[in-house]
Amino acid sequence: MPAVVTDLSEVKAFARHLHVAGRRCQGEMFGWPGEYTPESRKKPPGSKMRFTPAEFWIGESGIRFHSLLWEHGKNKEPVEFLDDRGIIKKQ
Repeated sequence: MPAVVTDLSEVKAFARHLHVAGRRCQGEMFGWPGEYTPESRKKPPGSKMRFTPAEFWIGESGIRFHSLLWEHGKNKEPVEFLDDRGIIKKQ
């Protein structure tokens, strides 16, 4: 199945824009489902964390999925995860 594979630098720039704005966003982004949830002071249930970190994700698990999690605080660099094992590069 052909899919649009957006450059990660564009995706990260968009995620940072949403993060600075601090407003929840959900829908289609760059042709993929995605969501941004801002940080909350609420402690996650069953966690040792003192707050719920901001999170951005885009994609479909098993095809291409990219996430950024500001687990060290909203003013720190996010922890990044990329799963693109379902993408076959043209040769």
